[in-house]
Amino acid sequence: MNELPQQLVNGLLLGSMYGLVAIGYTMVYGIVQLINFAHGEIFMTGAFGALTVWLWLPGGTTMWVALPLMIIGAVVVAVAIAVGAERFAYRPLRNAPRLAPLITAIGLSLALQQAVWAWYPEAKSARTFPQISGGPFEIGSVTIQTGDIFLVVAAPISMAVLAYFVMKTRTGRGMQATAQDPDTAKLMGVNTDRIIVIAFALGAAFAAVGAVAYGLKYGEINFRMGFILGLKAFTAAVLGGIGNIYGAMIGGVVLGVAETLATAYIADIPGMDKFGSQSWADVWAFVLLILVLLFRPQGLLGERVADRA
Repeated sequence: MNELPQQLVNGLLLGSMYGLVAIGYTMVYGIVQLINFAHGEIFMTGAFGALTVWLWLPGGTTMWVALPLMIIGAVVVAVAIAVGAERFAYRPLRNAPRLAPLITAIGLSLALQQAVWAWYPEAKSARTFPQISGGPFEIGSVTIQTGDIFLVVAAPISMAVLAYFVMKTRTGRGMQATAQDPDTAKLMGVNTDRIIVIAFALGAAFAAVGAVAYGLKYGEINFRMGFILGLKAFTAAVLGGIGNIYGAMIGGVVLGVAETLATAYIADIPGMDKFGSQSWADVWAFVLLILVLLFRPQGLLGERVADRA
């Protein structure tokens, strides 16, 4: 029990990162009813965009100067790829059977992995990500690593900006209208094509912020990093209620805390020692998803979008 506050903080930080990526899944699904399974790879390309900026900077540049530029680089790369994917891969299939864009998303995911591997052949194993010096920081019995400080600041700011954008701006209200009924929104003068592009771009931007947080947290990135994390972010979106922006972040936090507590305490149960290892963390995450789908299939907060089936 003495470790519980530390484990809760660890889970909160991990879940915040899942939530940042999950926002992209839930925004796109809420507007065009599409599960963008390439979103995990868009997250991955954001990490390599940040690394590329770091490598281009002059030697001796401090992280406090480099970090804002790395965030910009990550966002630019991720948004460019997401907008390009929407325009050339998904838009032509918007009225096609749902299986077609799903297969396209899987193919795009593999293509992005191989493209990054070709650009960074050494990423086949892992590339070292620059770190912020200093720390760790002690707050009572809780230790926060230096790499997590960025996540502590970025996650709440990102959610506050998104909430303001969706609720207070004209474009945000257009997104809500398009999510509820795209045909009626179009008749009311909403440019639904533009709204869809903005949804892809916003989701990619949040994924890019999450990618920088991932690199700072774990100290390395690789071209396969988006696969498992993308699945977990999708799980977080489903847990919160896919189509619900706030549910995506809440689902991410629930998933992160559950995963952290499971790996910390399952091993203490007699006969369960091998099931508490870190290698089982992914298993417990999907066990939680199965339970939620069995007992509350609409997610913790339920869907905010209308069923257009």
